[in-house]
Amino acid sequence: MKYSLLLATLLFGATLNAVADEAKSLSAHEEVTINAPAAKVWATVSNFNDLGAWHPAIKKTEIVSGTNNKVGAERLLTLQDDGTIKEKLLAYSAKKKMFKYAIVEGVLPVSSYVSSVRVTAQGKDKTLVVWEGTFKRKDTAAMPAAGQDDEAAVKTMTSVYRGGLDNLKKISE
Repeated sequence: MKYSLLLATLLFGATLNAVADEAKSLSAHEEVTINAPAAKVWATVSNFNDLGAWHPAIKKTEIVSGTNNKVGAERLLTLQDDGTIKEKLLAYSAKKKMFKYAIVEGVLPVSSYVSSVRVTAQGKDKTLVVWEGTFKRKDTAAMPAAGQDDEAAVKTMTSVYRGGLDNLKKISE
């Protein structure tokens, strides 16, 4: 009986630890209205092989697997500080002016990351661009390392989106 109670207590404690270790799903959402036609804005953001055309943090983009703008393509982003991020294209529609991708590996403090970019006409010369994603922090431990917590993950991704969208507006108008 003692052993059964001890075993039950140990199993219950292990279950609580497993739940505590599971990082919750987080999200970031940023958008910008650009005074330019949607076709012009889409022409800038639609090339999966050139994020650097509009995002100032990107030094170089190269397709390392598959075909550009085709589902399954993988790109390697080299950041201005030489860090890298590998991403995989999950969905792409020129007609709907949207694409969806996931981070396979990289220096950002996130895991299980999936994001989308959508370009929508808001009139003849006005465009809404929405960049949003869901993710977990990279350090999924119950007590993540300093700078690796939920707040840091959300702040980082929000900054990435904002930096790209602000620059896209600047170069498109």
